[in-house]
Amino acid sequence: MADTTDWSFPSELQPQAETLRFDLESVMRSVVMLRAEVPDDAFTASILGTERVGSGVVIRPDGLVLTIGYLITEAETIWLTTSEGTVVPGHALAYDYVTGFGLVAPLGRVSLPPVPRGSATLTPIGADAIVVSHGGRGHTLRTKIAEKREFAGYWEYLLEEAVFTVPAHPHWSGAALLDESGKLLGIGSLLVQEPIGGETLDANMFVPVDLLEPILDDLSSTGRAARAPRPWLGLYATESQGQLVVGGLATDGPAARAGVKLGDRVIEVAGQRVGGLSDLFRKVWRLGPAGTEIPLTLARGQSRSRVHVRSTDRDELLKKPQRH
Repeated sequence: MADTTDWSFPSELQPQAETLRFDLESVMRSVVMLRAEVPDDAFTASILGTERVGSGVVIRPDGLVLTIGYLITEAETIWLTTSEGTVVPGHALAYDYVTGFGLVAPLGRVSLPPVPRGSATLTPIGADAIVVSHGGRGHTLRTKIAEKREFAGYWEYLLEEAVFTVPAHPHWSGAALLDESGKLLGIGSLLVQEPIGGETLDANMFVPVDLLEPILDDLSSTGRAARAPRPWLGLYATESQGQLVVGGLATDGPAARAGVKLGDRVIEVAGQRVGGLSDLFRKVWRLGPAGTEIPLTLARGQSRSRVHVRSTDRDELLKKPQRH
């Protein structure tokens, strides 16, 4: 995954330090570049690549870095680079599949001030915000919170209220979303196209930092949140013309083993009609934790069939970093 820093936003798109109520230079120092290397035979290598580059944000005095989890999933090697050019190795401490957050513990001295955390929930739509990725002042972007809404990702991921900002930052992965007082509101996850104000615009989706507070202690101490793992099917569905169509299947995943095929349409979960992607996930997750058998009614051509998918904990499929 290539990384270039020889570009800058036009000055009119960058925040002007003299108009801010916080020290932007201090925050920029605490947003580090993150490089991860993943083995070729990792479960996620074919989807996310084996070389991943993004940003991370220092959130504690001990140097703990908050990032987006897909950057560090199955990472064998992680390097953190500060704005001053200091490079230290990192350890993938945790990836929480429910929120999408990842935590990295630096394995060297990182003397950077932690960025204080705010609340995306309490920040209104239309509020001014700033996106900071690694790369210095030229990579900071003035933006607005354009929308807050539910987000469902085909990879069996659901946020009750994701945050969407415009204009979009091209280096969104792990970037920091700040409010006007310099507090962290969210971590960059995706580049999406959103219908906003009668137009379809490029926007960034951020995971609200509010979701971190209840699980941070568990993630940083045990590597997992204190909740039962959700059932995972390895079934990648998309909404098309009012139907849920299976567009992908994890190789040798639970759904594939149960006989689900590409192009199947998901009609029911446990006999209950499914009303969309988010409804599919909620109905599956309500049946029980990972390991629960999930009855699905499928349509294939003009026929219908019922399959029973023995769900699993997706974490069991992933390579684990060596403990340090």
